[in-house]
Amino acid sequence: MVYWLDTSEADFETKFQAFLSLKREVSVDVDKAVADIINDVRDRGHAAVAAYTKRFDHLEIGSTARFSDAEIAAAVAAVDAEDRAALEIAISRVRAFHERQRPQDEGYTDEVGVELGWRWTSVSAAGIYVPGGQAAYPSSVYMNAIPASVAGVPRIAMCVPTPHGEVNPLVLTAAYLCGVTEIYRIGGAQAVAALAYGTEDVAPVDKIVGPGNAFVAAAKRRVFGQVGIDMIAGPSEILVVADKDNDPAWIAADLLSQAEHDADAQSILITDNKPFAQAVEQAVEAQLKTLPRAEIAGASWRNNGGIVLVDDVSTCEALIDRLAPEHLEIATEDPKQLFAKIRNAGSAFLGRFTPEPMGDYIAGPNHVLPTARAARYASGLGVLDFMKRTTFLGLSPDALAELGAPARRLAEAEGLGAHARAIAIRGNR
Repeated sequence: MVYWLDTSEADFETKFQAFLSLKREVSVDVDKAVADIINDVRDRGHAAVAAYTKRFDHLEIGSTARFSDAEIAAAVAAVDAEDRAALEIAISRVRAFHERQRPQDEGYTDEVGVELGWRWTSVSAAGIYVPGGQAAYPSSVYMNAIPASVAGVPRIAMCVPTPHGEVNPLVLTAAYLCGVTEIYRIGGAQAVAALAYGTEDVAPVDKIVGPGNAFVAAAKRRVFGQVGIDMIAGPSEILVVADKDNDPAWIAADLLSQAEHDADAQSILITDNKPFAQAVEQAVEAQLKTLPRAEIAGASWRNNGGIVLVDDVSTCEALIDRLAPEHLEIATEDPKQLFAKIRNAGSAFLGRFTPEPMGDYIAGPNHVLPTARAARYASGLGVLDFMKRTTFLGLSPDALAELGAPARRLAEAEGLGAHARAIAIRGNR
């Protein structure tokens, strides 16, 4: 049953805390299995990857899992012309958005004569994980590959499982159009391990990004430190803030757009009008009757969905910040007024004509976003995730002479004599 909460009720805080605690964590059993798979791949390399691919994906990959240029070309040629046109529009828009994120180098000399600054460089290699089989998502390809490409990453390797040999041509076409340099038909924890540690078939990368199931998430957590990762993504979530002047059917469709991802996904409505909220709930139930993924969406909505009644939607920013949603829709008369006061949200969708799925596919911002309230401290995937900042410092003899004494004083106060000596010894040139 959908959770109904009302901020005016005395027990709201207790109910709200319980509602915030609904999310599930990866089970210990999954983590143990993943640890065993990773260790096996580290020990046996490609042989282990091939064995797990046969076991889980029912596919023999032989000596290499890499798609050949001919296979990629055939997939590109097989894509429907209208599908490719839509894909190219999306890639163009997403690339244009991310181009604006590229940071600038900086260098200057201060009044003492010290040369200071920083320089940005990309990682040398990035690994992209993309879910495969029938549930294949070309949007996951370009949302992960484009920021890496814009950052200047010279090598982008992609892993996509192909259970029973099922290949989605649009996924390979998206990779081709985004400049992915290598594509491998492997998935699961074994793919993450191969990208992190390398095998005879897959060279290791510096950072791994992309969504996946509980095994993939647990594997990314395990290899973090050996490589960088984007985030540990949980089930999708959407928070819609809407006033009574919206069409209930529109808001219901928006809530279901994320509910259909996963039975553990969460869709929440905040409104200040109870009759409108009831109309939205009725619209959700009506639309579930005709939705292709009705079983999944229905389970998500009825087990995790929420309707929160507030006094005024234009002043509910504190509640929104506590929820820190992955996706935030603000369907009010003045969405920018409310958005200006919000601190915690992965991505915001402003206005009545901005459904969240536009951001999933084509609008421009990245759809790889922090979940499970991680928007309190994390951002969506972007160009900076594939770049590193190196600071630099250059002192002239006069600058060293001026700053050396206080620097030595601080080193000696910390009991680090060699630090102090490395500074002082240059005064005896």
